[in-house]
Amino acid sequence: MSGPARKPLFAAAALAIAAVIALVASMTLDGELEVASPGSVVPVNAGASDPSDISANNSPALARNPERPANLVVVNRVDTPRYTCGIHVSQDGGARWSSRSIAIPRGEQPKCFAPDAAFAADGTLYVSYVTLAGRTNEPNALWLARSTDGGRTLSSPRRVSGPLSFQVRVVTDPRRSQRVYVTWLQPEEIGLALFTGADNRIVVARSDDGGRSFGAPVRISDQARQRVLAPSPAVGPDGELYVLFLDLQDDRLDYEGGHGSRGGAPYEGHFSLVLGRSTDGGETWQESLVDDTIVPTRRFIAFLPPTPSLAVDRRSGRIFVAFEDGRERPSDVRLWWLDRGADAWDGPTRVNDTPANDRSTQYLPKLDVAPDGRLDVAYYDRREDRADRRNHVSLQSSSDGGATFTSHVRLTDRSFDARIGAGSEMGLPDIGSRLGMVSRSSSAAVVWTDTRAGTISSNKQDIAFAEASVTSSGGLSPAVRHVLRYGAIGLMLAAVGLLVVQARRRPGRERPTA
Repeated sequence: MSGPARKPLFAAAALAIAAVIALVASMTLDGELEVASPGSVVPVNAGASDPSDISANNSPALARNPERPANLVVVNRVDTPRYTCGIHVSQDGGARWSSRSIAIPRGEQPKCFAPDAAFAADGTLYVSYVTLAGRTNEPNALWLARSTDGGRTLSSPRRVSGPLSFQVRVVTDPRRSQRVYVTWLQPEEIGLALFTGADNRIVVARSDDGGRSFGAPVRISDQARQRVLAPSPAVGPDGELYVLFLDLQDDRLDYEGGHGSRGGAPYEGHFSLVLGRSTDGGETWQESLVDDTIVPTRRFIAFLPPTPSLAVDRRSGRIFVAFEDGRERPSDVRLWWLDRGADAWDGPTRVNDTPANDRSTQYLPKLDVAPDGRLDVAYYDRREDRADRRNHVSLQSSSDGGATFTSHVRLTDRSFDARIGAGSEMGLPDIGSRLGMVSRSSSAAVVWTDTRAGTISSNKQDIAFAEASVTSSGGLSPAVRHVLRYGAIGLMLAAVGLLVVQARRRPGRERPTA
């Protein structure tokens, strides 16, 4: 072979060798994530240190200002002694918190419920909530307020929808600072702590002017799904909107209040996790079935269900879903994921690092994805109590897209009783519908419902905060591994291309002439 002919082959071989080196480096130089136990747990609500304050604060949501990362906002339900909404603001990364009030619009009863919060890319804070009416405390209207000073003050709220707006969530589009989505459950009819009717649906309304006005609600869930609950929205890297929700299938025990608000064994059938997907700003929807074999872990009031968690890696587009599952009793945290362009879900993977069938409960997971692609999972954890009654909050992280996780780290500095909460007298205590978490490249901040200052008779619940550092012990960062892996693929394709070009340039044998 002549010298010029060898050059493409040498170049192809060099590219192939470089590709192999890059791929091996990305696989073998990962290092290990290290999750450090946080310092002291910080109480969020003002009454946490007041023994005479027996308010039931639960179901927190946590938002971080992208313009000023030290600015954090927590909102939460307050169930007793009266229905109201908690909003708490920190300007120093969670070391100190101050409480704010949410305005009740004129003509509404002074009862606020189920707030949610999200920051837009320009630092505008949006807070959604409902006002309640009547002796049965039915949702009367859905409202959205804005703040341009990090939560110090809130604007007069705008009405988004009318009666029977349940389980409201708000999310923003990171590419369009004026675009805001509000999702909720809109039932046809309700009874006392139960849903009736045949046209119960998950809906979404969109605003393109920063929450000043909203379009008409659009149905997300298929009409054939009559027992839907607990929407959880997220926005993908290209502005696509996702809404995860529960389909209780044939569970009339919880959805229609067949348990009479009393504790006992959970429903014996299965639930479904369903993801709605929209690529046109919420105008049209497609469903993707995550899993229809979820084993229920407990009874609950349908108005206040456990909320599955949804997160999207905005670099890769991978979608993550987590929920509690009882296929190995009593309850584990399970994770599913879907890659961009794929139709079939992967998983479930068991997240909690407890021995199989150890008879301890891990439940109500919360997901978030850090900017570098690290996946964090926080959840309530009873592994340290043989009686399976006392909670800690645990955190685990993954640098490989959910395939493997770090060992758990305890965020709480002491355990607290899971039996403390409204409904405890009926054996159905409500510790809340969710935890809150926001992840950064070097840390994960978490808020949860903490009952350390309460008793079963007082039902006192408070909101607690902790932030744990998450670092890589040597090796390559997730972002560098990502570049190496895709670079290796590119180098391999280039090597193949050179070989194809060289093959086409080789002179063919001359055919004999007659």
